[in-house]
Amino acid sequence: MAGTIAVVGSSNIDLVMKMSRLPRAGETVTDAAFVQAFGGKGANQAVGAARAGGDVVFVACVGDDAYGGQVVANLEADGIDTRFVFTEAGVASGTALIMVDGEGQNCISVAPGANYRLTPAHVDRARDALERAAIIGVQCEISPETLDHVIALGAELGTPVLLNLAPARRMSDASLARLACLAVNETEAEFLTGLKVASGRDVEAAADALLARGPKTVVLTLGARGAYLASASGSALVPGFAVEAVDTTAAGDVHCGALAVALVEGRPLEEAVRFANAASALSVTKLGAQPSAPRRRDIEALLSNR
Repeated sequence: MAGTIAVVGSSNIDLVMKMSRLPRAGETVTDAAFVQAFGGKGANQAVGAARAGGDVVFVACVGDDAYGGQVVANLEADGIDTRFVFTEAGVASGTALIMVDGEGQNCISVAPGANYRLTPAHVDRARDALERAAIIGVQCEISPETLDHVIALGAELGTPVLLNLAPARRMSDASLARLACLAVNETEAEFLTGLKVASGRDVEAAADALLARGPKTVVLTLGARGAYLASASGSALVPGFAVEAVDTTAAGDVHCGALAVALVEGRPLEEAVRFANAASALSVTKLGAQPSAPRRRDIEALLSNR
């Protein structure tokens, strides 16, 4: 298990509609293109990490419906260890409805289903895998109780925890102080700090405010601009990569998965964020969540060409 990335989180079936523009309240927009794909922030990060070259174990719950087995088979196709993906009886697997406009922007609604059945007891059954992992990745599509338990367990085991605060939710200072890395986008940073994130100075102020809450490192993603990195050793804006966006769904998840891989490989922080920026940029050029996660060779090619 040396060098393993343990991801604890959600998995969803994504029902995606690609259209020229998003509908207003009460409006129907027709002529959309439909795609059914695999998603969920936890599974997206696991797949993103695996395709970026990581050795990944996934801890999650799926339902006993037809989708549950498909989710597991899809993860295994990317070489992910699914021993700790638990099947819960009498509940649907997580499902997301996603609408994407012509500029690649989206709006999403999620029915958590089995994702909220993942309990601290389930996590404890994967304790050995978490202890042996080089890093634990977690997000906010599981219950608050389980999320806090994962973070506390990581601290107890001495395993670094990377939290992607998505979807945004309030976090205790105790949990934030246990993090090796907190990854947020502009909206999530504003939610947690109460500070507007628009100008460069706003970004710096928000990152500093987040760092003051206790995590050792903060990575604030800025879309096409790249990501702002802040830690006790310094801060830097790591530029992004100019690409034509088709769908931004899962761009943040791919960023976190690739970031985990780079950190496990021992890359310096700024280089690790640049690697993650490249993976994220490639992901927005394709429709769908997990279908958009790039392979290691493509990430390396983009880095070498730029």
